[in-house]
Amino acid sequence: MQPIYADKLSAAQLAELATCYRTTQSIRVRTRAQMILLSAEQHLVTHQIASIVRKDEQTVRRWLRRYQAEGVAGLEDAPRPGGVSKTTPAYRARLLELVRRRPRAVGQPFSLWTLQRLAKVMAEETGLRVCDETVRRALKARGIVLSRPSIKSPAPIPNTR
Repeated sequence: MQPIYADKLSAAQLAELATCYRTTQSIRVRTRAQMILLSAEQHLVTHQIASIVRKDEQTVRRWLRRYQAEGVAGLEDAPRPGGVSKTTPAYRARLLELVRRRPRAVGQPFSLWTLQRLAKVMAEETGLRVCDETVRRALKARGIVLSRPSIKSPAPIPNTR
């Protein structure tokens, strides 16, 4: 197989790669940027790069080709398959309004919110039924976590005998 190298990269391209390598939060993107940098700066071939980054030689080839085709943006993970979110921005906004108010203030017969109660009330209001896990994720995305209330047991009855 013919060796593959990153083409002669300009100073701007090398700087962009170096910035990506230093600042990315994704270990996978960092490793991919490292592969390109090793090829471009040190002129290493795929089997040498593979041994350094502890990846398969085919993996190194794939990322070198992808970088040549798409640049730094090509080092990011491709979107994963999955369903489109059922919740709309209006649904999430109403959910935040509800969770920030006490249940009794919005006409509910209980005093604390649970994920199940929020999902049920939202389904009644919007007609959109989602599981409590979807509600939990929507709240967590906004930094809200429902915690279980702590129930303290009453003081023990003193022994009068």
